[in-house]
Amino acid sequence: MQFDTLLTTLTDVHTQLSQQAARQTDQLMTIRNWLFGLYIVEFEQNGEDRAAYGQGLLKRLADELKQRTIKGLSERNLYLYRDFYSKYPQILQTLSAKLQQAGLLEILQTLPAKSQQSADDLPAVAPDLLLSRLTFSHFVELLKVNNPLYRRFYEIEAIKNNWSVRELNRAVTTSLAERTGLSTDKATVIARVKEDKPVGLEDLIRNPYVLEFLGLEEKATYTENDLEAAIIDHLQDFLIELGRGFCFEARQKRITFDNRHYRVDLVFYHRVLKCHVLIDLKIGEFDHADAGQMNLYLNYFSENERTGDDNPPVGLILCASRNDSLVKYATAGLAQEVFVSRYLTELPNEAQLQAFIQRESLLLPQQDE
Repeated sequence: MQFDTLLTTLTDVHTQLSQQAARQTDQLMTIRNWLFGLYIVEFEQNGEDRAAYGQGLLKRLADELKQRTIKGLSERNLYLYRDFYSKYPQILQTLSAKLQQAGLLEILQTLPAKSQQSADDLPAVAPDLLLSRLTFSHFVELLKVNNPLYRRFYEIEAIKNNWSVRELNRAVTTSLAERTGLSTDKATVIARVKEDKPVGLEDLIRNPYVLEFLGLEEKATYTENDLEAAIIDHLQDFLIELGRGFCFEARQKRITFDNRHYRVDLVFYHRVLKCHVLIDLKIGEFDHADAGQMNLYLNYFSENERTGDDNPPVGLILCASRNDSLVKYATAGLAQEVFVSRYLTELPNEAQLQAFIQRESLLLPQQDE
């Protein structure tokens, strides 16, 4: 065996086994989420004290699980898991064997004797095939399809064509099932969904659902340019150094709605104002879409992150460009005059932020136009 052949063999073995490990991790996470849906439905139907929780069950569960530092189990995700179980009860048919193979006998004993009947009379895709070929993120896309016939179409085509999550999303959002039904050249319509870029190991291990399942930290990534990243680097220290009660909480804080992920650049908690301060940095001039995105963040934090006597969250949108610096505030929920006054006093004023952005921009190397 030549050296180059040995090197290629080692690389191929590593790649194949790493991909297999990632697929197994995602499959176990899919099983966990299905089981959570099962347990929730079983409790709602048969739990002795279910009436005491009523509509607040999933919120109570999410709050308690968060206290146990289990990531990714928001109220919204618990609704998603319940829907997952309800739409895919046939997964139970293959679950016993998979849990037995994994040596998870204690979990095996919690399963019901038989699965519920599917809500439709359509021929079902083999549950083992669903679990082995589709990731949980695929199922998130499929759950968006309410029509059982169309959902079955997307299941079959996703498996047959080895669609990535992005490709499945494109198929669903462009009504591929309906368009295929109307088309005479169905194969061509379906083939256009496929991307040229192959699905790699990175697509699995960077999946936020997988990271949460493994309890791993999600690394901050920057998708715009070096100018934004450099300013954020120093803005965090700048605000803390003001000494006005800023307590750093998160950087690139992810907010997820099904398979759509948004990230808030910086999140602080202000101990004087008793509220979260969300900061988003944009390169270029302020746009109305920036305000809409910040409003999304504020509404999410107001509903999911506020506790006790917290005041409504505050949003700061900082817009910077190399030639000009523009600072805009986006404020929501500041109807109380007393709080508004304290807000204006405690937070850095526009001139301070503007001077900071201008100073940071001048320190950066000039970029090519």
